[in-house]
Amino acid sequence: MFDIIPDIHGQADKLTARLTQLGYAKRYGAWRHPDAERTCIFLGDFIDRGPKNAEVIDIIRHMIDAGTAMAVMGNHELNAIQFHTVDPENGLPLRPHSHKNLKQHASFLKEFPIGSDPTSEAINWMKSLPLFLESYGFRFVHACWDEDVVSRLAKVTINGRLSDDQFIEAGKIGEALHGLVETTTKGPESELPEGYSFVDEGGNLRREVRLQWWNGDARTWRDMALSVPDPTELPNLDLPAHIRPSVYAEDAHPVFFGHYWLSGEPEQQSRNALCLDYSAGKDGPLVAYRTSELGERIDLANIVVD
Repeated sequence: MFDIIPDIHGQADKLTARLTQLGYAKRYGAWRHPDAERTCIFLGDFIDRGPKNAEVIDIIRHMIDAGTAMAVMGNHELNAIQFHTVDPENGLPLRPHSHKNLKQHASFLKEFPIGSDPTSEAINWMKSLPLFLESYGFRFVHACWDEDVVSRLAKVTINGRLSDDQFIEAGKIGEALHGLVETTTKGPESELPEGYSFVDEGGNLRREVRLQWWNGDARTWRDMALSVPDPTELPNLDLPAHIRPSVYAEDAHPVFFGHYWLSGEPEQQSRNALCLDYSAGKDGPLVAYRTSELGERIDLANIVVD
């Protein structure tokens, strides 16, 4: 069975405390559960923000190598790969070394300087991570499981893993692979109707909103939008037809994801979709979920948060 752990963001102490609580202990170089049937699933975003990026990577890598864990790529791993990868066409990094990006990536760079051998080795490991996993009736992704997107990625990748050339393609706006990878690791967004915008928590004016891709009950922009401090800034208008078909189907396998920096008491997003990211990268807890039966329905009683 699976012990599912979302966005760690360099918080190694929170990770080791949670693994210990779940019954894992470090033996023979890796964290292992005494029940050989239990496996950790990590939902990406291992780096940035927290102070111990290297330790988090080390723990997860050794668990994967030992067969006691699996993991998917988060948007912070994708960003790091693109930050440290040069576009062969123009010699520039795929992710610009702007002030904003340097600030977001600062804690990783403190341990992994640009151009160092350890950095190259860590980035190469990140490239080995799949964008999605499906196992024993469960699905795991960092930000969004869109059936069409995952199906298209499955056709052009090897078990959800991108090649070096595909990482370069995915880093270029306008390429088909760019949109597919962005949706999976960062979630879908949509431009608001003409004349509408909102101010986000950072004080930035935005015309695109994140979408609650699991919310089959949403009827209006206000119902569907995420991370909008004042929803009344959004139009109370019906959603356009192109958004509704992408909602996660009610009869699809249970899906677990992170990414969205929730707060408060954990809650289900829908009967078969559960976000586990409750801001462990800042002051929130590292929430986990323990499955007990193959393909079971999501049950909040299986959440581990204390």
